[in-house]
Amino acid sequence: MKLHITVLASSLALAMPALAKDIPLSQAESIAKSVTPDSASVAFNDLEAQWLTQLRKALQGDTAALTRDALAQMRQNSIQADNAWLQASGYDFHTTENQQMGITLLSAFNTLPEAVLKDNLATVTAINHDADVNTRHQALADAESVEYLYFLSDAMGPRLGRAFLAAYDKGELGKAAALIKASEVSTGAAKKYFHYPRPYQVPGNTIHLTPDDVVVKDGHPYTAGGGAFPSGHTNTGYTDALLMAEMIPERFDALVIRGARYGYSRLVLGVHYPLDVMGAQMVAQRNVAHYLNDPYYRTLFNEARAQLREALVKECGTTIVECAASTGKDDPYRDPAMHTFYRFTMTYNLPQQKGEHQPLKIPKGADVLLQTALPNLSPAQRQALMEETALPAGYPLSGETEDQQFWQRLDLSAAYEMARKTR
Repeated sequence: MKLHITVLASSLALAMPALAKDIPLSQAESIAKSVTPDSASVAFNDLEAQWLTQLRKALQGDTAALTRDALAQMRQNSIQADNAWLQASGYDFHTTENQQMGITLLSAFNTLPEAVLKDNLATVTAINHDADVNTRHQALADAESVEYLYFLSDAMGPRLGRAFLAAYDKGELGKAAALIKASEVSTGAAKKYFHYPRPYQVPGNTIHLTPDDVVVKDGHPYTAGGGAFPSGHTNTGYTDALLMAEMIPERFDALVIRGARYGYSRLVLGVHYPLDVMGAQMVAQRNVAHYLNDPYYRTLFNEARAQLREALVKECGTTIVECAASTGKDDPYRDPAMHTFYRFTMTYNLPQQKGEHQPLKIPKGADVLLQTALPNLSPAQRQALMEETALPAGYPLSGETEDQQFWQRLDLSAAYEMARKTR
């Protein structure tokens, strides 16, 4: 298997040269735009509109109108999320310990050269300036969906996405909704530790703050509190997307990419840098792997997953495999270009430091992230996929430790795609 994967990796490098070099920013922006209300698919755009409508309704709650004051207070309600079930389990998420592990994982940020930080600001400024109205609308919707799971629907395809939205608001997947949101390890401690200003707070910046004409629709410029590094929203969005991908492996690739696309929205709004979302993705991957390797958590996960899948079968009226099947242009998250976009979000073309680097070492248990998506492969085979598809060494945040190296270089999208091509 190892030899087979190695040979295949060489062929893929020839077939997809974009993986071996910087991806033009204009190309990445164009791909990102394809999964906004500006997509070529009426079905996809309708799904986007549906989840935004349901989000606004949830945010409004029982009030006469959606207001900005109420916005920050809204969370999944007791129908959507079965928090009582989760609380009764007594599971300890060890939040403080995991927060500290995240700080340690991202400590290379403190030693980055000034030139990298300048490129960091230049990149977010370019993305912020170049974003068209639909990309901004997508970013605003993503931003205000942070306490909910609605945004995941558009990566499920039109049919399964609609089924998910129906089941979510009916409370038919309450265990999954509760467990996923509770698994988000807050980046608050890391933000205080690194204490880095947001792009729009840097003296002399030219960031354009985006007025809200999508969610609250009051024209208020979107901003964010606290430090920039790492991104809390990206940590939330990527954690949610990855755990949902573990529960619905039929949509693994699309959901993982959705997590990266959610992070990209933070740059569109000018409230985060590339390094913020790169770092958040690193800690989210580490945290999800940590939890999935915990037998007690796995028991809860399996129970939540079973309920979720039963609900989706009910809403679809058929198997999840059939309901989740790709539908061409109506399923833009399955476009091969999205794998290129994912690779771009791992570096945002920030400079790679050349020279000698230590060999990649797979942390014990890390292959669990591919276990449900690739159940027929052994742990060693999944590790080989991770190694063969990893980002080259030397990019910012890869640091000096084995964990920093691995979690910065891990490309789940490419690993899954390579395995799919071997079937």
